[in-house]
Amino acid sequence: MADQYAQSGEDKRQAGIPAIRWEEPPEGPVLVLLDQTRLPAEEVELVCTDASALVEAIRSLAVRGAPLLGIAGAYGVALAAARGFDVEEAATVLAGARPTAVNLSLGVNRARAAYGAALAGGGEPVQGARAALAAARRLHREDAEASARMAGHGLALLDELLPGGGHRILTHCNTGSLVSGGEGTAFAVALAAHRAGRLRRLWVDETRPLLQGARLTAWEAARSGMAYTLLTDNAAGSLFAAGEVDAVLIGADRIAADGSVANKVGSYPLAVLARYHHVPFIVVAPVTTVDPHTANGAAIEVEQRPGFEVTEVTAPQVPVTGAGGGIPVAPLGTQAYNPAFDVTPPELVTAIVTEEGAVSPVTAEGLAELCARARPGTGA
Repeated sequence: MADQYAQSGEDKRQAGIPAIRWEEPPEGPVLVLLDQTRLPAEEVELVCTDASALVEAIRSLAVRGAPLLGIAGAYGVALAAARGFDVEEAATVLAGARPTAVNLSLGVNRARAAYGAALAGGGEPVQGARAALAAARRLHREDAEASARMAGHGLALLDELLPGGGHRILTHCNTGSLVSGGEGTAFAVALAAHRAGRLRRLWVDETRPLLQGARLTAWEAARSGMAYTLLTDNAAGSLFAAGEVDAVLIGADRIAADGSVANKVGSYPLAVLARYHHVPFIVVAPVTTVDPHTANGAAIEVEQRPGFEVTEVTAPQVPVTGAGGGIPVAPLGTQAYNPAFDVTPPELVTAIVTEEGAVSPVTAEGLAELCARARPGTGA
C-alpha cells in the first residue's frame, strides 16, 4: 500500500509559519496569515492591512477552520480600530464573510464589545483599539488552551471505547494547527494518540471543497511523523466494509442546540456509514462552536461555494483557461452543486468532545449542561 509510515514512532514536529499572527511594523499594525490555499506546495504569507483584505482571505479559504476564523475575526476588528477605520462597518462585513462557522461572528462580537466598552467608559479610540486587540489575544490564548484539553478528553474517550490502542482513525477535512490557536480539534486527538503510541493509522479523506484533507491534513500528518493514508472521499465505504476503521473523528463549524453538527460536506455520509458498521463517530470542537441560538440542523445556513471549484482543477505552474483560474474538467457551462458543509443529526453522533468534557449520548439537555460548565469568558 502506497502511504506514509510513522517515523520511528516519534513526533517530528517542525517549527513553521504560524497560521495567524499580529505584527506592528513601523508603517502600522498588520495581521499576517499563512495562505492555506498555497499549501502544501509552498508556505506563503498574506499581509492584511485592513478588514476588507481579511474578508477576502476568509472567503478564498486562505484562512479557515472554525476556531481560527473566530480568532481572525477578533483580530480583524482590532485591525480596523487600530488603523482608524469604521469599526462597526468592519465588524459587520467580517461577521458575514462565511455564514456557517459560528466562531467567526463570536470572535468579531467579542472584540467589538471590548472596543465599545472602552469607549463607553470614556476612553479614546486608541484605548478602544487596545481593548479590541487584548480581546483578540485573549481569545487566541483560550483556544490554544481549549485545544490541549480537547486532546486529553478525546484520547481518554478513544481509550474507553477502543481499549488496547492500535487505533485506526478516519478523519475528514482539516482540523489541526492550521485551524486553531493550538494543535487543533479532531486532529489534536489523533496527534495525542500518535504521541502515546496508540495510533496505528490515520485515514485522511481528501475532502472537498479544495481538497483540504489532501493538501492540509496530510501535510500536517507528515510533519508530525504520523502513519497516514490518503483516500478519495468515495472510497471510505470500502474501508468500513473491510473493517479497517475503528473510529471517525471530525471537527465542526457549528453545533446546533439539539446537537446537530455542521461540518465539511461529506461528514454526514461518514456518520451513516459509521452507524451501519457500528463504528464510533466522534465530533471534537470547542464550546464556542455550540450555538444555543440555532435550534436544530434545519436552522443552520449552509454555505454554497462557487461551481468552478468542482468543474475546474488548479495546479502550480500550469496554464489555466477556466473562469475560476483552473483547468476545466467538465464541459463548458456545466452547473455544479458545491455546498461547503452538510449537517449530521445528533442521533448519528456517538459523542461530542469539548474542552469541558464529552457529551454522550448527544442530547440538547446534555449539551446545554456541558456548555454551562464552560469557563467564564469563553463566549459560550
